Amino acid sequence: MRDTTFSEDASQLRTGNAPRAMATWRNLAIGALHLTGHHGITTTLRRNARDATRPLHTLAIP
Repeated sequence: MRDTTFSEDASQLRTGNAPRAMATWRNLAIGALHLTGHHGITTTLRRNARDATRPLHTLAIP
């Protein structure tokens, strides 16, 4: 899922801890969306990208 949704294979991050850190952030995003009941991850990410406040509401941050 991470490769198709986040295009991990095309990532330019190749050295140090950056690849692992980004994989962690991607897993966190997917997990948070699943926990809040969103199962269409790609469409939810696109929808959240259009409004900067939506991800904050998803995480219950006012």
